[in-house]
Amino acid sequence: MAESLQYLSGSDIRDKFLYFFETRQHKILPSASLVPEDPTVLLTIAGMLPFKPIFLGQKKAPQSRATTSQKCIRTNDIENVGRTARHHTFFEMLGNFSFGDYFKEQAIEWAWELSTQVYKLPADRIIVSVFQDDDEAFAIWRDKIGIPAHRIQRMGEKDNFWKSGATGPCGPCSELYYDFHPELGDKNIDLEDDSRFIEFYNLVFMQYNQDAEGNRTLLENKNIDTGLGLERMAQILQQVPNNYETDLIFPIIKTAAEIAGIDYSKADDKTKTSLKIIGDHVRSVVHMIADGVTASNTDRGYVLRRLIRRVVRHGRLIGIDGNFINKVAETAMALSESAYPSVREREEFIKNELKREETQFLKTLERGEKLLADILNKKPKQILGVDAFTLYDTYGFPLELTQEIAEEQGLTVDVNGFEAEMEQQRIRARAAHETIDLTVQGSIDKLAEHIHPTEFSGYTNLQDTAKVEAVLIEGKTVENAVAGTEIQLILDTTPFYAESGGQIGDKGYLSGDNLVIRIADVQKESGFFVHYGKVERGTISVGDTVNATIDRASRRRVQANHTATHLLQAALKKVVDDSVSQAGSLVECDRLRFDFNSPRALKQEDIQQVEELVNTWISEAHEADVNIMPIAEAKTKGATAMFGEKYGDEVRVIDFSGVSMELCGGTHVHNTAEIGAFKIISETGISSGVRRIEAVAGAAILDYLAVRDKIVKELSDKFKVKPEEVSERVNNLQAELKATQKELEAVKQELALAKSDSLLSQAETVGEYKILVANMGEMDAKSLQSAAERLQQKLGEAAVVIASIPSEGKVSLVAAFSPKVIKEKKLQAGKFIGGIAKICGGGGGGRPNLAQAGGRDGSKLSEALDVAKQQLIEGLS
Repeated sequence: MAESLQYLSGSDIRDKFLYFFETRQHKILPSASLVPEDPTVLLTIAGMLPFKPIFLGQKKAPQSRATTSQKCIRTNDIENVGRTARHHTFFEMLGNFSFGDYFKEQAIEWAWELSTQVYKLPADRIIVSVFQDDDEAFAIWRDKIGIPAHRIQRMGEKDNFWKSGATGPCGPCSELYYDFHPELGDKNIDLEDDSRFIEFYNLVFMQYNQDAEGNRTLLENKNIDTGLGLERMAQILQQVPNNYETDLIFPIIKTAAEIAGIDYSKADDKTKTSLKIIGDHVRSVVHMIADGVTASNTDRGYVLRRLIRRVVRHGRLIGIDGNFINKVAETAMALSESAYPSVREREEFIKNELKREETQFLKTLERGEKLLADILNKKPKQILGVDAFTLYDTYGFPLELTQEIAEEQGLTVDVNGFEAEMEQQRIRARAAHETIDLTVQGSIDKLAEHIHPTEFSGYTNLQDTAKVEAVLIEGKTVENAVAGTEIQLILDTTPFYAESGGQIGDKGYLSGDNLVIRIADVQKESGFFVHYGKVERGTISVGDTVNATIDRASRRRVQANHTATHLLQAALKKVVDDSVSQAGSLVECDRLRFDFNSPRALKQEDIQQVEELVNTWISEAHEADVNIMPIAEAKTKGATAMFGEKYGDEVRVIDFSGVSMELCGGTHVHNTAEIGAFKIISETGISSGVRRIEAVAGAAILDYLAVRDKIVKELSDKFKVKPEEVSERVNNLQAELKATQKELEAVKQELALAKSDSLLSQAETVGEYKILVANMGEMDAKSLQSAAERLQQKLGEAAVVIASIPSEGKVSLVAAFSPKVIKEKKLQAGKFIGGIAKICGGGGGGRPNLAQAGGRDGSKLSEALDVAKQQLIEGLS
């Protein structure tokens, strides 16, 4: 490394980048959430993603120049994390953007100035690449900047041409590389040699639009999209061998090493890899949780869970026992809180979520590792899909974790077999799309080029006059539609609320001269309110004027439920904990559903207290105060915002003074008294740390009570008791049923033992041992186990394997081995019966002396018992 390089901290690199472009009329924008608005990706995977609608022309840029430091997460190459110098799941992308303002020459000049004068990289250490046909960029680098032609590499479309998708904006790229070994000379330069070169700055010149046939035409407004990797520049300026040893990540690694009692500098490569994985993944999980992601078995929640579990496992690999993740998370938060204050603001929630997930995984990890070790000790050619599924389903091992461990042993996993066991479920970790698709999909998106976004008038108007801007049938634009046709309509203005923020879209109708269109739903796409309906009478054409009228009764019900949701959150904060925050919601005509992050489960008295508090606020008749204000002002006033939700510079604030103040774009009652009443129907846990309340409010309560009243009357008639006596009658019946079941179980046990005794004469002798393998017919699993134990005890030194088919599609197997069989012949019931059960499409295990397993294919039971008998004869001979 050259001694002339100046040392800059990661924070300094970030600040200098943003300041450089701020002084060149770029507005500094905060990092967008890792939970993107774009439905085509689960997580924010690039610095330009928040600007996608602008690049597509769907949204007007609020300013012509911008600069950001954007948090990003990618997991598509997770297997390379910790193993290469530069792969990460979490990284920061510094970017400068031009929306129809400056273009190629200015972008190149500023990139060079920033690199050589601000970061002071030696000019002779920088190599540049351009697209092979981009003579303009080549000339700028050579003639304006002064880079020798032989240090400007022309590269093909694969490396240096950026596309948004099959169609849409695209353009050539130019990349800046740092040369770690200039002493090797300028001959035979290979930019793919990452031991010598590192790409640190990418300039995308978005100048073309590509159509479906692959034809490219120049864009009217050309754009600039750039990305400078913060971690990569830190590696260069801090003169360390990889990104992990920069001040952005190494303090986290050092904390983990100290917990494990390891000196990083003396650690072997395998240990260093585990420490690097911990350092990288902890940054990811801290920022994901700070942006409102919680661990689950689906979508981005699964990505989070997988990353946390990898941290825990690699902690164990380097000798850390018990909980440790919050200690390294504290270091990660301390490193990022100045740039991203939300991590400290949500510190308690982050640590609670991490502790829950870590504790939950640790409970099953050790047993899962033991099972996997047993599988690997058998030296299989491949880990069976059923074994991978057992590890996933019973022990919480993601398939990728099993694959990773198998790979360490030179094995593969039968993924097809795993997917068969999972039936219709998909491998969730691959659900996250790892590319940005800017293709203008469907006619609705393409309309952005010709018409303006819909103006919503429904806060004040329940009826409005509107012009038909577009008519679509099955997503394709048409000029008109006749009676009987299912259509989608876009109007220039509408009183219909489009589904968003958990609130469903309005229903109603459009009318005109001899025209009636029934509207069943309204969705918001790319700024347009898309009205889904059916033409019941007449013909509708583009350009027509219609009267748009919403269903007032439906709107009133939805408003009551939406305002009740706000009151519910406020009550939960008071009764349960102030840290309670919304994790999702659904507001419909007949009910509301509210998901929330909670540090603990709710008690029955909590639920009752919350319900009473909401009803108190309803009866107090609090007026709604609705205002539009800057988001900073709203937060200063204490308005509640939902983490993960996207807000503009100005927000709509719904304030019921002294009760609830939230940022919300939904429709609400004018006074809480309009709600009437509120009733909680259920409260459950839906994932780790996330609870769900379902409730009804307003007129929907009458529907709810009518259904319950009908059920109670039917039960009263059936049991011939008064309504207030139904509960007691049910309790008595349950007690009677339980007693009867107990008696039945006893009879079954006696029959099983009697039937087992009749099998004693069928036992065969192998050396000094007895073996008995038999099918017990339809015997239930519990009786089967009792029979196996009794047979082994009566036979003495023996091995007993018996089976049954208690119901269609279900096989039960039990193995009971005597102490001598276990000690001298090294046979264990648990391992033995698990292998036999696989023949029947199942698995299982247990103790060395007694174990139970199950299967799903009864047609294979005879074969399984034959194999069991043969293996016992061989094992005991």
